[in-house]
Amino acid sequence: MSKIQSHVFEQVYSIMEESFPLIEYRTFEGQQALLANASYRLLTKENDLGEVIAFLGGWEFDEFCFVEHIAVKPSIRGGGLGKQLMKDFIAQMNKPVVLEVEPPEEEMSQRRIGFYERLGFHLNSYPYVQPPLREGQPDFPLMVMSYPSLLTEEQFQSYRDTLYAEVYQVASK
Repeated sequence: MSKIQSHVFEQVYSIMEESFPLIEYRTFEGQQALLANASYRLLTKENDLGEVIAFLGGWEFDEFCFVEHIAVKPSIRGGGLGKQLMKDFIAQMNKPVVLEVEPPEEEMSQRRIGFYERLGFHLNSYPYVQPPLREGQPDFPLMVMSYPSLLTEEQFQSYRDTLYAEVYQVASK
């Protein structure tokens, strides 16, 4: 993957700030540091002016891939860009894909889960906690969705251990 230009990363980070609560993404420097990690992937979609309007930040491991962030610029959501980015990522990686979602306790999280289900993801029922991405933040209870099928408990534990070690750089809980 080619090195990303700093103005492109700044546009990605701006969309990240508009799209996610603070607890769900790293500091600018922390997020930028991921670009040097050989397992990290960043896909972007640009408009006709070359401005980033959507991105997917993910990880490729030996057994599976992990979508850490996917977002479309708020002013143009609903046009299919997120769906296309996810389909492109799944096709390029050609291995199982997992992602984290908030439990389906409110309308927005239910809609988000539905979006992923329409793409072929399945909501796993195993308990899961996202370790903090920023110093001083608490653990964040989430759920894991997987593509193309539900995970066995053994797969889930193995994938979780990889995420904790590689993405969050913490020991398994």
